[in-house]
Amino acid sequence: MVMKYNRILLKLSGEALLGKNSYGIDNDRLNIYAGEITELHNKGVEIAIVIGGGNIFRGISGSKDGIDRVQADYMGMLATVINGLAIQNALESNGTPTRLQSAIKMESIAEPFIKRKATRHLEKGRVVIFASGTGNPYFTTDSAAVLRAIEINADVILKGTRVDGIYNEDPEKNEKAVKFENISFEETIKKGIKVMDTTAFTLSKENELPIIVFDMNTPGNLTKVVNGEKVGTKVSL
Repeated sequence: MVMKYNRILLKLSGEALLGKNSYGIDNDRLNIYAGEITELHNKGVEIAIVIGGGNIFRGISGSKDGIDRVQADYMGMLATVINGLAIQNALESNGTPTRLQSAIKMESIAEPFIKRKATRHLEKGRVVIFASGTGNPYFTTDSAAVLRAIEINADVILKGTRVDGIYNEDPEKNEKAVKFENISFEETIKKGIKVMDTTAFTLSKENELPIIVFDMNTPGNLTKVVNGEKVGTKVSL
């Protein structure tokens, strides 16, 4: 089966792994995601993943509690490594080969991020998980996702959320909120849409790399998006 996108960057928030929990990782949710990713991998799609760490520690929240912002951001980066290890284990339990790469060196558990190695892993059919964000404080994992997608020449960035796209208002607070099927980068920045940060949107715009925001919790959605079906909201020029 020929898919619309051959190489994707899947961005997941750390909160996505919470499932029914208030903290940490819900193994049921983790295994569901691993199953969806494995199904797509088996269709020959090259997959890279960037995940946040908000289910364990969020840097910006820590800084509000009195922790130095730089230290808090590094703590958040380490949380993404924990999530990366969890996803790696779940995928390999399904028989899917993976490589975990970290922007912060920790050779005992992850390769250092090297663009050429990451690209080669993808070409060999391995799912590559990028951890530690960009390795720099003050940059979110959304920005890291766009940066890594550009570096590996991904066809698209898929932002998996618990909402089925981008709305003019929060659909969880206003049931009359209107969903956008397509929206430009310019509009998302102008309207102050918070599904990704401004730096991520701007970087993606400058590199003409589309972003699709979709509901990752609906079974089959990931494959549908990669197949080019109208799921979620597409952000492009």
